Amino acid sequence: MAIPLDLLRTFLAVHREGSVTGAARRLALSQPTVTAQLQALEAALGRPLFVRQPRGVTPTPAADLLARQVAGPLDDLAGVAERPEEGTVRLGGAVEFLTDLALPALAGLVAAGLKLRVTLGLSDDLADALSAGTLDLAVLTSRPRRRQLGAEPLYDEEFVLVAARRCDPAGTPLISYAEELPIIRRYWRSVFDQRQQRTADVVVPNLHAVRALVLAGAGCSVLPEYLVRADLDAGRLVLLHDPPVPPLNTLFLAHRAGPVAPAVAAVRAALLARFRGGGPADPGVRGGGHPDPGGHPDPEVSPLET
Repeated sequence: MAIPLDLLRTFLAVHREGSVTGAARRLALSQPTVTAQLQALEAALGRPLFVRQPRGVTPTPAADLLARQVAGPLDDLAGVAERPEEGTVRLGGAVEFLTDLALPALAGLVAAGLKLRVTLGLSDDLADALSAGTLDLAVLTSRPRRRQLGAEPLYDEEFVLVAARRCDPAGTPLISYAEELPIIRRYWRSVFDQRQQRTADVVVPNLHAVRALVLAGAGCSVLPEYLVRADLDAGRLVLLHDPPVPPLNTLFLAHRAGPVAPAVAAVRAALLARFRGGGPADPGVRGGGHPDPGGHPDPEVSPLET
């Protein structure tokens, strides 16, 4: 018995999204229509394809097998009418990394027709959204430990202690994006082998605000090197310490397990090529999956939400 292509396309969208709601949004169909098409396909095959959960759906082994069988042919058919980069991709990540590095790396795909929907937030929230099917890709500050998510190392953040002028960090106001001083305490343990006992003099919502205050001479802080590279080169900021092995934290590009839509695959490939090698040259961009010199993440200060 021949199965209509629209039923298979709907099935593949639900499998990739992990939810009927996400598939309906991706296909521009109503949720009842997607549910009806799924039920028609399950009736035609004589077996259930998804287990309904409070949040989304979980594919059965039969659904995983069917997805592997139909993903390639359906994507090839879609590519006849639409190039992979002309789809819509929902990308999540921390405001600083996405704004300063990731989104500019996708400019070529956007110019070629890619549509992007960007969510800025913390890693735990982004991983939840990825699992629920409301994101396609997310840059996370640690490898997700969820069965339905996969991830590749994307970028090694290097952290630097900076101020607008030479000063003693112990006597200089300390600026942080959180009361817990996450990256500051990690820097102190990794570089100075001691616990940072101080509280922040100023707490602001994100690292861009931290950088602005440090540039203005309000105090010192620990920041990702990519965020202040131009300031250091121009002399607007100075390094207060230059350890032989700076603290690093690896960012991961996470995705849902299984086949992905062509546009998602194009974004994933572009980001990995840009930051893991093969992309446009940028002497400041680091990669290589180096281990954190500080050892296992300290539960008090990890994961690093930058």
